[in-house]
Amino acid sequence: MMNKLPKYLNNLEEKISKYTISNPEISKSNVGWQIEHILLTINAIIENIEKSDPQNYRWRFSLSKTMVFALNKIPRGRAKSPKVVTPEHYDEQTLAHHLQFTKTKIRQLENLDPNKYFNHPFFGDLKLKKAVKFLEIHTNHHMEIINDILKSKNI
Repeated sequence: MMNKLPKYLNNLEEKISKYTISNPEISKSNVGWQIEHILLTINAIIENIEKSDPQNYRWRFSLSKTMVFALNKIPRGRAKSPKVVTPEHYDEQTLAHHLQFTKTKIRQLENLDPNKYFNHPFFGDLKLKKAVKFLEIHTNHHMEIINDILKSKNI
């Protein structure tokens, strides 16, 4: 299962040194917060997938899930991050370390049972393939915010 996450993480690595840059008109969070949020989210979801029991998987219809997956896009400013993936303390060094850890974690996705899943707070249970797709959409969403912040500062 080849996914876009390794490429995204390489792209994020180049932005770590700009972690303090912000533009409140685009986001109330700075570049570092966006990076740390992406990493926390990827790691939390992989952890949940690893612990899941495929026998407990339950499919349910969700219009918002259908829209996000069809458009490959999350609308801005709609959802609030769950506490578990809300960054608190980070700096250039911790972001770099966390990014390397996350690169290792995403390699583990390839060895997981495709019936394992993650329970998303809005979309319900997402099997491995859909969970990875969500991670790609989510990561890209926050990368676009980072890029918009940097562009607004001519960086």
